[in-house]
Amino acid sequence: MNPNNYNTEHKPTWCPGCGDFGIWAGLKGALAKQGLSPHEFVVVYGVGCSGNMTDFVKSYGFHSLHGRAVPNAEGIKLANHELPVVVVGGDGDLLGEGSGHLAHASRGNHDLTVIIHDNRVYGLTTGQAAPTSKRGYKSKSTPQGIIEVGMNPLTLAMSQGATYVARGFAGDIPHLTGLIEEGMKHKGFSVVDVLQPCVTFNKINNYKYYRERVYKLEEKGHNSQDRYAAYKVAEQNEEEGIPIGLFYQNNDRPAYHEQELSLKEEPLVKKEVKTPANFDELLKFFK
Repeated sequence: MNPNNYNTEHKPTWCPGCGDFGIWAGLKGALAKQGLSPHEFVVVYGVGCSGNMTDFVKSYGFHSLHGRAVPNAEGIKLANHELPVVVVGGDGDLLGEGSGHLAHASRGNHDLTVIIHDNRVYGLTTGQAAPTSKRGYKSKSTPQGIIEVGMNPLTLAMSQGATYVARGFAGDIPHLTGLIEEGMKHKGFSVVDVLQPCVTFNKINNYKYYRERVYKLEEKGHNSQDRYAAYKVAEQNEEEGIPIGLFYQNNDRPAYHEQELSLKEEPLVKKEVKTPANFDELLKFFK
């Protein structure tokens, strides 16, 4: 497969230079490296600039309600756990409206790969502060600076039980491609937080900002099996550097569907639908 095999007839409508292009390329590259045909995987999208990707990736897909991409993906995976399922959403979608779903999917270790477009603003609605915006960040919704502390997707995912936690940079597509590919291969809940410059509305966290600070964890000898070491590096002050790469991976914990007894023999979609002979008896049983 070639990354271009996943292109549709629709051209991306993102702003020129948007980090979404890098994530789009990284996802297609990861799919191609696994040799997946468009009918062999599913992508579930949230609402926002990231959700526009639903028109630009040839595959089975579902455009969910705002903040509801993860539970829809869980349902698809439980219906047919043989399909790789990817979630594409923004930091507002997945960490604002959808933060509860992300936390519970982490503790359940559902076999999903969640790609967070982390641009630290609500880009589609013209640049309001997002859950990942840093304290003091000024936007049209917070002209005096945001009061809250910015959320950390990595520590949130690790604290709730996610078993593959990584961070990529939309400006380094080959590196990001590898992180997404390995996240998809991992059996369990995978979170790939992507530093994604919003060139139109976020004038601080741009490509220059990240290129001056990012460094690769694999070049620093980081132990991705040590969750406490992963926490420490994930909480590093950005002025000291921004680590990207694999923070934490646990291969010992089984995925959610692997523990569901009704799915042991075959996927739900392959099971024979059996109609009870007597509905009255069935209703009595469940009273």
